[in-house]
Amino acid sequence: MFMITRLPVAAETGQVTLVLAPNRALSREQMRRLTWELCLAALVVAGLAAWGGDVFAPLFALIEVPVLAIALWLVWRSGDRRERITLDTDQVRIEQLPAQGRVASTFPVAWTRVHVRERRDGHRHVVLAAHGHEQEVGACLGDDERMQLSRWLKTLLAGRSGWREN
Repeated sequence: MFMITRLPVAAETGQVTLVLAPNRALSREQMRRLTWELCLAALVVAGLAAWGGDVFAPLFALIEVPVLAIALWLVWRSGDRRERITLDTDQVRIEQLPAQGRVASTFPVAWTRVHVRERRDGHRHVVLAAHGHEQEVGACLGDDERMQLSRWLKTLLAGRSGWREN
């Protein structure tokens, strides 16, 4: 699965949409299988420990297995987040998917600038800015994908923006 998907341009409006998604190394079925295998391994180790004399190992395994399964499920669900950036003739719209009460941000195309900032964490971050407002985009991406995103956004905005890159 690609982390940056460029949807086809709507010819009549000139609208371009980019969908950003984190990289998932495992499919849903592979994640289920991994969860079952880890839980089974924990139960086998607890059984062997109980056979060796540790009577509390099965009790701890009964606590560990559901906690492990829930933790893996939560990590999997966090990979469902997406970000949609839509550029049309008038505005740039940034939406978090699923929305969960978050409001979409909009910036006027003519004044939107793309900045790449290096933060203390050693990673580069892509920020859209206009009229004193800024928003980071592509936080779920790796550094290489963020740089690709910044190049694409600069290219897409170049023909629409009132700004000229030097």
